[in-house]
Amino acid sequence: MTAIGSSDLTVFPLALGGNTFGWTSDEGSSRDVLDAFVSGGGDLIDTADSYSAWVPGGSGGESESIIGRWMADRGNRSDVVIATKVSQHPEFRGLSATNVAAAADASLARLGTDYIDLYYAHFDDENTPLEETVAAFDALVTAGKVRYIGISNFSAERVSEWVGIARRNGFAAPVALQPHYNLVHRSDFEKHLAPVAERAELGVLPYFGLAAGFLTGKYRTTADLGQSNRGAGAKDYLTDEGLGVVSALATIADARGVAIASVALAWLLARPTVVAPIASARTLAQLPDLLEGARLELTGSEIALLDEASAGF
Repeated sequence: MTAIGSSDLTVFPLALGGNTFGWTSDEGSSRDVLDAFVSGGGDLIDTADSYSAWVPGGSGGESESIIGRWMADRGNRSDVVIATKVSQHPEFRGLSATNVAAAADASLARLGTDYIDLYYAHFDDENTPLEETVAAFDALVTAGKVRYIGISNFSAERVSEWVGIARRNGFAAPVALQPHYNLVHRSDFEKHLAPVAERAELGVLPYFGLAAGFLTGKYRTTADLGQSNRGAGAKDYLTDEGLGVVSALATIADARGVAIASVALAWLLARPTVVAPIASARTLAQLPDLLEGARLELTGSEIALLDEASAGF
């Protein structure tokens, strides 16, 4: 178990992404995955109020509602750590104080709980003064509706600005950062966000840890992209350099007797400040490799091989 930043939230070193719930996973499949994740030692479930507004007929909040009904049926709210986000729901766009308060209440209702463990600002809102947003999140903590605050998809400069505003005003400071980070998307985080996360004691929980499935090794040709609804997201990685990373992963996976996906997640966990990569399982069969990634410890030479293969990213 690892603490998230400066908080007292200790979690299993893998977060289960809830973006597939109500999208590529129906409610029954979602519940199966949730049950197996918890049985396998997991506890941190990451969702957002906008999941899955992009699905035809979707309105947003479907993932939260599935998780809420599952927790109610299992009676396990105190055993899991729930992270959700605000700013992208069709009815609650942006980070104004009024919107943040209303969106949080809507998420609480869908989740069937009176508190959110980790509440993220999902995307920056340049139309709202950051001071207003930071104060709004602090108000949720003061009210007991949110335990801890996280930031996702903000620039390094804006993350630093948020932390500074919180410290100057005595507001609750963020403890978590959720960036796009993986073996084929490294430079933005490592050059800009990682130093900020370290200075501000932010626990890092990367999303797209498997690069839309590319780092599972199942997409080696353009023909492979049709294997799933998410295949299109891996298209840009089908280059000689990208396939070189997969080859390096496969070399280690074969030697260790584990899946390529497990090695990709283990590499993330070996990075400074990373607490738990976020990974989604559309089906129950995909989950064991993700859980194995949280337990796999790479050697120095294995990490060096992957660092070299992915250096251009």
